[in-house]
Amino acid sequence: MASRGQVVKSKGKSGRGGGKINNEEYPVLKSVQEWTNWSLKKAKVAVHYGFIPLIIVIGMQSEPKPTLFQLLSPV
Repeated sequence: MASRGQVVKSKGKSGRGGGKINNEEYPVLKSVQEWTNWSLKKAKVAVHYGFIPLIIVIGMQSEPKPTLFQLLSPV
């Protein structure tokens, strides 16, 4: 029971607005966020599928020049 003079704090977010940005007020920011997310997703796929072939190509350009079988064999 709270007596007079005590301040009861609410359990929740404060109304200061310190956190999320309302994208409806900033359409340019929303557009930038969408393009950033789209490009990062595409870059993730490109890196995922391109890393091993890149290593093989770099390995084949080194001296002495190994064959593809020598590069892929564990020995």
